[in-house]
Amino acid sequence: MWSAPIASNMNFPAPLAVLGFVAASGGLFVALAAAVIFWFVRKPGFARAAVVLIAGGAAFYFALLLAFSAGSHETVLARGQEKYFCEINCHLAYSVVDVPAQANGTFVITLRTRFDENSTSPGRSKDATLSPSPREVRLVDTAGRQYAPASVAGTPLSRPFKPAESYTTQLGFNLPKDATGLRLLINTTPGWPDLVVIGDENSWLHKQTYFAL
Repeated sequence: MWSAPIASNMNFPAPLAVLGFVAASGGLFVALAAAVIFWFVRKPGFARAAVVLIAGGAAFYFALLLAFSAGSHETVLARGQEKYFCEINCHLAYSVVDVPAQANGTFVITLRTRFDENSTSPGRSKDATLSPSPREVRLVDTAGRQYAPASVAGTPLSRPFKPAESYTTQLGFNLPKDATGLRLLINTTPGWPDLVVIGDENSWLHKQTYFAL
């Protein structure tokens, strides 16, 4: 399902990233509970050992998190190239298919969303629908300013669909005259726990993948 050469919102296998986060969270809870219990039963040596285990595990996890963020690269995709988003057991691919000339002060981008049927896990039904994770779309100029869509037409980005299906969405942006060097950024709406999931584009210090316009 995951391959380094493709443009993706992950540079670490998504199932392993989720499994690692769950394991780290569970281990932290168990170790904290053990430290508290040992402290109250007057076993300070065991309590200290649990605290050391917590510190070591946290240091190892965040070292991996920062290593994969440091190893990421800012990427700008050409027209028609796809950016994949891992949905654990399948992939959604996004691409810019049309950018007509600016009209009436509105910059309109046509975005294609495709459910890659070749990326589904073997145990997933080919008829099962998928509701995409919430997406955030922004135009970014050379000054780093970001612009949210002022209008959305066509198929909403949140619409569920089946493997091999695709749809297009028209996103309208109102831009100032001095906005130059525009790039489109599509990512999963930032939130917990993305900030601390290894390899996730939204994790600390991770570079972004943009679309050239």
